[in-house]
Amino acid sequence: MTRPAPFHLPHFLPYLLNQAAEAASQGFQEYYRTRYGMLRTEWRVLFHLGCYGTLSAKEICEKAAIHKTKVSRAVAALENKRLLTRGALAEDRRVEQLDLTAKGQAVFEDLSAAAERFEAELVDGLAPDDLDRLRDNLLHLANLRTGPR
Repeated sequence: MTRPAPFHLPHFLPYLLNQAAEAASQGFQEYYRTRYGMLRTEWRVLFHLGCYGTLSAKEICEKAAIHKTKVSRAVAALENKRLLTRGALAEDRRVEQLDLTAKGQAVFEDLSAAAERFEAELVDGLAPDDLDRLRDNLLHLANLRTGPR
C-alpha cells in the first residue's frame, strides 16, 4: 500500500503568507514598540485614523479586519497615551468618533516616515515589475475573504 504524499506545511500558502508577514513586520514592530510602547493593533488603529481621518471603532474593525475586542483595547491604550480622542456622534450618541490628537498626528507622521524607510529596505533588490506583481497578488488575496469550500 502506498502512502499519500505528506502535507508540506511550509508550502501551504496561508502558512507561508503568515510566516512572510511575521518576518517582514519584525523590524518595524521593533521601532514602534521601542519608540512608543505600542502593540501591533495600536499602530494599526493609529494608522487607520492617520490615513482616513475620523472613524468609529466599528469602521476600523471593518477596514482593518480586526476583532472588535482588540480594537477596543487598542483605542483605550491610545487614549491613555493621549494619541486619540473619543467623541459621541451627534446623530447617534451610542457611536463614538475617534480622532488623532496633535500628539497622535505627530506620532503618525514619524511612524509613516519610518514605515516608508522600512519598506524601502524590505523590497531592496526586488525588480520594480516583481514588486508590482507581488503587490497585485497580495491585494488580490487580501480581497478574497472566503473560507474553505
